[in-house]
Amino acid sequence: MSPTASSRALLIASLAALFVAAAGAAQRLASARPRDEPPVANAAYDGRFTFARLRYTTGPGGYYYGGLPAWAHGYWSLRGGGRAEDSLTKILHEISLLDARVGESVVLSLDDPQLGRFPVAYMTEAGYWVLTDREAAALGAYLRKGGFVIFDDFRDPPRGGGGWDHFAENMRRVIPGAQFLEMDPSSLVFHSFFEINTFDIIPQSYDQGRPLIRGLFEDNDPAKRLIAIANFNTDVSDFWEFSATGFRPIDESNEAYKLGVNYIMYAL
Repeated sequence: MSPTASSRALLIASLAALFVAAAGAAQRLASARPRDEPPVANAAYDGRFTFARLRYTTGPGGYYYGGLPAWAHGYWSLRGGGRAEDSLTKILHEISLLDARVGESVVLSLDDPQLGRFPVAYMTEAGYWVLTDREAAALGAYLRKGGFVIFDDFRDPPRGGGGWDHFAENMRRVIPGAQFLEMDPSSLVFHSFFEINTFDIIPQSYDQGRPLIRGLFEDNDPAKRLIAIANFNTDVSDFWEFSATGFRPIDESNEAYKLGVNYIMYAL
Protein backbone atom coordinates (compact mmCIF):
# COMPACT_ATOMS: atom_id res chain seq x y z
CA MET A 1 0.00 0.00 0.00
CA SER A 2 1.35 3.45 -0.88
CA PRO A 3 2.02 6.08 1.84
CA THR A 4 -0.95 8.07 0.56
CA ALA A 5 -3.24 5.05 0.68
CA SER A 6 -1.90 4.15 4.14
CA SER A 7 -2.56 7.67 5.38
CA ARG A 8 -6.07 7.60 4.02
CA ALA A 9 -6.77 4.23 5.63
CA LEU A 10 -5.35 5.38 8.98
CA LEU A 11 -7.29 8.63 8.88
CA ILE A 12 -10.62 7.05 8.03
CA ALA A 13 -10.12 4.49 10.83
CA SER A 14 -9.29 7.28 13.27
CA LEU A 15 -12.34 9.25 12.25
CA ALA A 16 -14.59 6.24 12.67
CA ALA A 17 -13.20 5.76 16.18
CA LEU A 18 -13.77 9.45 16.88
CA PHE A 19 -17.39 9.08 15.83
CA VAL A 20 -17.79 6.29 18.38
CA ALA A 21 -16.59 8.63 21.11
CA ALA A 22 -18.91 11.37 19.87
CA ALA A 23 -22.07 9.24 19.84
CA GLY A 24 -25.27 11.11 20.42
CA ALA A 25 -24.07 14.42 19.01
CA ALA A 26 -26.42 14.24 16.03
CA GLN A 27 -29.99 15.44 16.35
CA ARG A 28 -32.57 12.68 16.00
CA LEU A 29 -36.27 12.02 16.12
CA ALA A 30 -37.50 10.26 19.25
CA SER A 31 -40.65 8.85 17.73
CA ALA A 32 -42.82 9.04 14.65
CA ARG A 33 -46.47 8.26 14.14
CA PRO A 34 -47.41 6.17 11.11
CA ARG A 35 -47.30 8.14 7.88
CA ASP A 36 -45.73 11.20 9.48
CA GLU A 37 -43.38 13.18 7.27
CA PRO A 38 -40.34 14.05 9.39
CA PRO A 39 -39.31 17.70 9.63
CA VAL A 40 -36.85 18.78 6.95
CA ALA A 41 -34.50 21.75 7.15
CA ASN A 42 -32.81 22.23 3.78
CA ALA A 43 -29.52 24.06 3.63
CA ALA A 44 -29.48 27.21 1.50
CA TYR A 45 -27.61 26.65 -1.75
CA ASP A 46 -24.10 28.15 -1.72
CA GLY A 47 -22.25 26.13 -4.36
CA ARG A 48 -20.50 23.74 -1.98
CA PHE A 49 -20.98 20.01 -2.27
CA THR A 50 -24.18 19.23 -0.41
CA PHE A 51 -25.68 15.79 0.12
CA ALA A 52 -29.08 15.57 -1.59
CA ARG A 53 -31.57 12.93 -0.47
CA LEU A 54 -34.52 12.09 -2.73
CA ARG A 55 -38.02 12.18 -1.27
CA TYR A 56 -40.74 10.08 -2.86
CA THR A 57 -44.20 8.68 -2.14
CA THR A 58 -43.88 5.56 0.00
CA GLY A 59 -45.69 2.42 -1.10
CA PRO A 60 -47.43 -0.22 1.04
CA GLY A 61 -45.32 -1.55 3.88
CA GLY A 62 -42.74 1.20 3.68
CA TYR A 63 -43.62 2.76 7.02
CA TYR A 64 -42.36 -0.23 8.99
CA TYR A 65 -39.52 1.68 10.67
CA GLY A 66 -41.14 3.64 13.49
CA GLY A 67 -43.76 5.06 11.14
CA LEU A 68 -41.21 6.93 9.05
CA PRO A 69 -41.67 7.03 5.26
CA ALA A 70 -39.19 4.82 3.44
CA TRP A 71 -37.24 7.73 1.94
CA ALA A 72 -36.39 9.01 5.45
CA HIS A 73 -34.74 5.85 6.79
CA GLY A 74 -31.33 7.02 7.94
CA TYR A 75 -32.35 10.68 7.74
CA TRP A 76 -33.92 10.31 11.16
CA SER A 77 -32.49 7.55 13.31
CA LEU A 78 -34.78 5.87 15.83
CA ARG A 79 -32.12 3.58 17.29
CA GLY A 80 -29.56 6.02 18.61
CA GLY A 81 -27.58 6.65 15.45
CA GLY A 82 -26.80 9.89 13.68
CA ARG A 83 -27.98 11.16 10.32
CA ALA A 84 -26.30 8.95 7.73
CA GLU A 85 -25.38 11.74 5.33
CA ASP A 86 -23.86 13.89 8.09
CA SER A 87 -21.40 11.12 8.91
CA LEU A 88 -20.44 10.62 5.26
CA THR A 89 -19.93 14.31 4.51
CA LYS A 90 -17.78 14.67 7.63
CA ILE A 91 -15.53 11.92 6.32
CA LEU A 92 -15.43 13.57 2.88
CA HIS A 93 -14.52 16.91 4.42
CA GLU A 94 -11.74 15.44 6.54
CA ILE A 95 -9.98 13.16 4.05
CA SER A 96 -10.29 15.05 0.76
CA LEU A 97 -9.99 18.53 -0.69
CA LEU A 98 -13.70 18.52 -1.47
CA ASP A 99 -15.40 21.38 0.36
CA ALA A 100 -18.23 19.17 1.54
CA ARG A 101 -20.94 20.76 3.61
CA VAL A 102 -20.97 19.11 7.05
CA GLY A 103 -24.05 18.88 9.25
CA GLU A 104 -26.36 20.30 6.58
CA SER A 105 -28.06 18.63 3.63
CA VAL A 106 -31.14 18.86 1.44
CA VAL A 107 -34.18 16.67 0.86
CA LEU A 108 -35.78 17.13 -2.56
CA SER A 109 -38.60 15.60 -4.53
CA LEU A 110 -37.62 13.99 -7.80
CA ASP A 111 -39.37 16.70 -9.80
CA ASP A 112 -38.02 19.63 -7.78
CA PRO A 113 -36.31 22.00 -10.24
CA GLN A 114 -33.63 22.65 -7.61
CA LEU A 115 -32.35 19.09 -7.97
CA GLY A 116 -30.24 20.13 -10.96
CA ARG A 117 -28.03 22.14 -8.62
CA PHE A 118 -26.82 18.98 -6.92
CA PRO A 119 -24.68 16.59 -9.00
CA VAL A 120 -25.21 13.60 -6.70
CA ALA A 121 -28.50 12.37 -5.26
CA TYR A 122 -29.25 9.52 -2.89
CA MET A 123 -32.32 7.29 -2.49
CA THR A 124 -32.97 4.70 0.18
CA GLU A 125 -35.50 1.84 0.22
CA ALA A 126 -36.27 1.95 -3.52
CA GLY A 127 -38.36 -1.20 -3.17
CA TYR A 128 -41.10 1.02 -1.73
CA TRP A 129 -40.69 3.78 -4.34
CA VAL A 130 -43.94 4.99 -5.91
CA LEU A 131 -43.17 6.96 -9.08
CA THR A 132 -45.35 9.42 -10.99
CA ASP A 133 -44.95 10.17 -14.69
CA ARG A 134 -43.86 13.71 -13.88
CA GLU A 135 -41.18 12.46 -11.50
CA ALA A 136 -39.98 9.86 -14.01
CA ALA A 137 -39.49 12.51 -16.67
CA ALA A 138 -37.72 14.86 -14.25
CA LEU A 139 -35.33 12.22 -12.92
CA GLY A 140 -34.57 11.06 -16.45
CA ALA A 141 -33.67 14.62 -17.43
CA TYR A 142 -31.48 14.95 -14.35
CA LEU A 143 -29.51 11.82 -15.23
CA ARG A 144 -29.12 12.76 -18.90
CA LYS A 145 -27.79 16.20 -17.94
CA GLY A 146 -25.00 14.71 -15.85
CA GLY A 147 -26.63 13.83 -12.53
CA PHE A 148 -25.71 10.70 -10.62
CA VAL A 149 -27.94 8.72 -8.25
CA ILE A 150 -26.93 6.32 -5.49
CA PHE A 151 -29.63 3.76 -4.63
CA ASP A 152 -29.18 1.98 -1.33
CA ASP A 153 -30.88 -0.25 1.25
CA PHE A 154 -33.37 -2.41 -0.60
CA ARG A 155 -33.96 -6.09 -1.18
CA ASP A 156 -36.48 -8.52 -2.61
CA PRO A 157 -39.86 -9.43 -1.07
CA PRO A 158 -41.19 -10.25 1.38
CA ARG A 159 -39.02 -7.83 3.35
CA GLY A 160 -38.21 -5.18 0.80
CA GLY A 161 -41.40 -3.95 -0.79
CA GLY A 162 -41.40 -4.72 -4.48
CA GLY A 163 -37.68 -5.46 -4.49
CA TRP A 164 -35.47 -5.36 -7.56
CA ASP A 165 -38.19 -6.01 -10.12
CA HIS A 166 -40.22 -3.05 -8.89
CA PHE A 167 -37.15 -0.82 -8.86
CA ALA A 168 -36.07 -1.90 -12.36
CA GLU A 169 -39.56 -1.22 -13.70
CA ASN A 170 -39.47 2.28 -12.24
CA MET A 171 -36.05 2.92 -13.76
CA ARG A 172 -37.28 1.86 -17.19
CA ARG A 173 -39.85 4.63 -16.86
CA VAL A 174 -37.06 7.04 -15.95
CA ILE A 175 -34.70 5.88 -18.73
CA PRO A 176 -36.54 3.77 -21.32
CA GLY A 177 -34.65 0.54 -21.92
CA ALA A 178 -32.49 0.98 -18.80
CA GLN A 179 -30.53 -2.16 -17.94
CA PHE A 180 -28.52 -2.36 -14.74
CA LEU A 181 -25.36 -4.44 -15.05
CA GLU A 182 -23.45 -6.36 -12.40
CA MET A 183 -20.50 -4.20 -11.44
CA ASP A 184 -16.91 -5.37 -11.48
CA PRO A 185 -14.17 -4.10 -9.11
CA SER A 186 -12.18 -2.98 -12.16
CA SER A 187 -14.72 -0.23 -12.88
CA LEU A 188 -13.38 3.30 -12.49
CA VAL A 189 -15.86 4.15 -9.74
CA PHE A 190 -14.05 1.78 -7.39
CA HIS A 191 -10.74 3.54 -7.95
CA SER A 192 -11.83 7.18 -7.92
CA PHE A 193 -10.35 7.76 -4.43
CA PHE A 194 -9.87 4.55 -2.47
CA GLU A 195 -8.66 1.40 -4.20
CA ILE A 196 -11.49 -1.13 -3.91
CA ASN A 197 -10.19 -4.26 -5.60
CA THR A 198 -12.67 -6.82 -4.31
CA PHE A 199 -16.33 -6.86 -3.36
CA ASP A 200 -15.61 -9.31 -0.56
CA ILE A 201 -15.17 -6.31 1.75
CA ILE A 202 -18.67 -4.93 1.14
CA PRO A 203 -20.41 -5.05 4.53
CA GLN A 204 -23.71 -6.91 4.86
CA SER A 205 -26.32 -5.02 6.86
CA TYR A 206 -29.04 -7.61 6.37
CA ASP A 207 -29.38 -11.08 7.83
CA GLN A 208 -29.15 -13.15 4.66
CA GLY A 209 -27.73 -13.28 1.15
CA ARG A 210 -24.78 -11.38 -0.24
CA PRO A 211 -24.57 -7.72 -1.21
CA LEU A 212 -24.77 -6.92 -4.92
CA ILE A 213 -23.63 -3.77 -6.69
CA ARG A 214 -25.28 -2.98 -10.00
CA GLY A 215 -24.74 0.00 -12.24
CA LEU A 216 -26.60 1.85 -14.96
CA PHE A 217 -24.46 3.28 -17.74
CA GLU A 218 -25.35 5.88 -20.32
CA ASP A 219 -26.91 4.07 -23.30
CA ASN A 220 -26.38 0.80 -21.35
CA ASP A 221 -22.75 0.94 -22.50
CA PRO A 222 -20.11 0.14 -19.83
CA ALA A 223 -17.60 2.16 -21.83
CA LYS A 224 -19.67 5.30 -21.19
CA ARG A 225 -20.54 7.28 -18.07
CA LEU A 226 -21.97 5.50 -15.06
CA ILE A 227 -25.16 7.43 -14.20
CA ALA A 228 -26.55 5.41 -11.29
CA ILE A 229 -25.36 2.75 -8.88
CA ALA A 230 -27.40 0.45 -6.67
CA ASN A 231 -26.31 -1.22 -3.43
CA PHE A 232 -28.77 -4.11 -3.51
CA ASN A 233 -29.39 -6.56 -0.68
CA THR A 234 -27.46 -4.47 1.80
CA ASP A 235 -27.70 -1.10 3.51
CA VAL A 236 -24.40 0.71 3.17
CA SER A 237 -25.75 3.88 4.79
CA ASP A 238 -26.64 1.92 7.93
CA PHE A 239 -22.92 1.77 8.66
CA TRP A 240 -22.65 5.55 8.22
CA GLU A 241 -25.65 6.07 10.48
CA PHE A 242 -24.33 3.94 13.34
CA SER A 243 -20.57 4.48 13.04
CA ALA A 244 -20.70 6.72 16.13
CA THR A 245 -22.38 4.16 18.35
CA GLY A 246 -20.28 1.02 18.39
CA PHE A 247 -23.29 -0.85 17.00
CA ARG A 248 -21.37 -1.63 13.81
CA PRO A 249 -17.74 -2.82 13.71
CA ILE A 250 -15.28 -0.07 12.81
CA ASP A 251 -13.68 -2.06 10.00
CA GLU A 252 -17.05 -2.63 8.32
CA SER A 253 -17.97 1.04 8.75
CA ASN A 254 -14.68 2.00 7.09
CA GLU A 255 -15.49 -0.12 4.05
CA ALA A 256 -18.95 1.45 3.83
CA TYR A 257 -17.41 4.91 3.95
CA LYS A 258 -14.99 3.98 1.16
CA LEU A 259 -17.90 3.07 -1.10
CA GLY A 260 -19.73 6.32 -0.37
CA VAL A 261 -16.62 8.43 -0.89
CA ASN A 262 -15.77 6.71 -4.17
CA TYR A 263 -19.30 7.07 -5.53
CA ILE A 264 -19.29 10.79 -4.89
CA MET A 265 -15.76 11.40 -6.15
CA TYR A 266 -16.52 9.51 -9.36
CA ALA A 267 -19.70 11.50 -9.94
CA LEU A 268 -17.92 14.82 -9.52
